[in-house]
Amino acid sequence: MRIVVSIFLLCIIASLGSAFYYVLTDKGGSKRALRALTLRVGLSVTLFLVLMLGFHFGFLPNRHL
Repeated sequence: MRIVVSIFLLCIIASLGSAFYYVLTDKGGSKRALRALTLRVGLSVTLFLVLMLGFHFGFLPNRHL
């Protein structure tokens, strides 16, 4: 499960970086930054759901402090 979460986080950071690059280079001329940010939000929501389902089905232990 750690590998899945790590891959999601790397993809989220890569999408955010590409959106930043598109904002700087396109100067509002295209919709590539919007698509990259939409992808980032979709990945973030998917990661949240994966974590919630992992806790629910017991794939992730519920550790109390």
